[in-house]
Amino acid sequence: MKIFPIIWILSINTFISPILTMKFAIITQAKHKQDNGSIYAYEPYVREMNLWLKYTSEVKIVTPICSLKPEKIDTEYDCKTIELVKIPDFHILSIKATLLTLLRMPLVFYRIVLTMKWADHIHLRCPGNIALLGCVAQVFFPHKPKTVKYAGNWAPNSKQPLSYRFQKWILSNTLLSKNCKVLVYGEWENQSSNIVPFYTASYYKKDIKKISATNFDKGIKLLFVGTLSKGKQPILSVKIAEQLHNKGYAASLDIYGEGAEKQRIQAYIKKHELGHFISLHGNQPKDVVTSAFERSHFLVFISKSEGWPKVVAEAMFWSCLPISSKVSCVPYMLNQGRRGALVNPDIDEIQEVIVNYIHNFETYSKHVENGAFWSHQFTLDKFEADIKEMI
Repeated sequence: MKIFPIIWILSINTFISPILTMKFAIITQAKHKQDNGSIYAYEPYVREMNLWLKYTSEVKIVTPICSLKPEKIDTEYDCKTIELVKIPDFHILSIKATLLTLLRMPLVFYRIVLTMKWADHIHLRCPGNIALLGCVAQVFFPHKPKTVKYAGNWAPNSKQPLSYRFQKWILSNTLLSKNCKVLVYGEWENQSSNIVPFYTASYYKKDIKKISATNFDKGIKLLFVGTLSKGKQPILSVKIAEQLHNKGYAASLDIYGEGAEKQRIQAYIKKHELGHFISLHGNQPKDVVTSAFERSHFLVFISKSEGWPKVVAEAMFWSCLPISSKVSCVPYMLNQGRRGALVNPDIDEIQEVIVNYIHNFETYSKHVENGAFWSHQFTLDKFEADIKEMI
């Protein structure tokens, strides 16, 4: 009578033991920080990796380590069995940096190979300089299962650096990248069998709530969320808010993020006396940014290049309509303009699109509804289930 339960327990243990004893190696460009025995990194990245690490027993992360203290935008790993394999960061933006890179590359490659040899499953975060070496190193481990999260633009005809194009080539080559699933943003024609269309999620199903589109009686609330870099073009969001205001619309703009363009933006706001309707909030915790999405009408995000821009999906999740550039998989995300507006980086064009929405609330409301319905499908619950299938 007692034999069946014992056999059943042994069978379950046999089934789950490969997951419980998995040695998981991560090769990443994301800088990590250590504080009081805990490991921190960029919050959206850690939030995702915590889901992967649920199905591992030991983890090694090959990564540059930053000596700075964690900031508001950083968060701690849930997993406690993490070992950081420290490598120097490197780039080729100057002659001196290129020479240092040539000296450092053998050490970095050696540590990547050792970590891959140790692992049961190899996980690469691409694209990037360290990922480039990881793409080459994984060729020597054809029998080990591998997953690659390609967070950049996978569009076949997009203009990209040579190093990115090389990574895409080697990952798409099923002879060189064996036993490897490459997760890419968007659906593209004529791809190799190991390329898997994927996505990124930010919220759980329990977070979903009905938020109706709000009218513009109390003003037009614009939002920018992201790194303040030339590539993200936050200055365009500033100039669009300025132009709307100059034309008599009660427009305001909230900017969340830090970056090299911050001083330029501050100088522009000061010079043109825009401080009474444009505010810079810096990096803020997730809940603060979520509240900003909820109370804003439009996300104005005119980036030059993206993979899967999480801020676009997050805006739709909270019924904030995206106004975005036609890069990477953004046209797919916005359903060719039925869940938001696809625009060129032209201030007059973008301003006109927003004004058209203001004077056509029914269209605005319908696009907001379409966006929320679509983005609510991509929850962290689904994301975790899909990750589990991968490993």
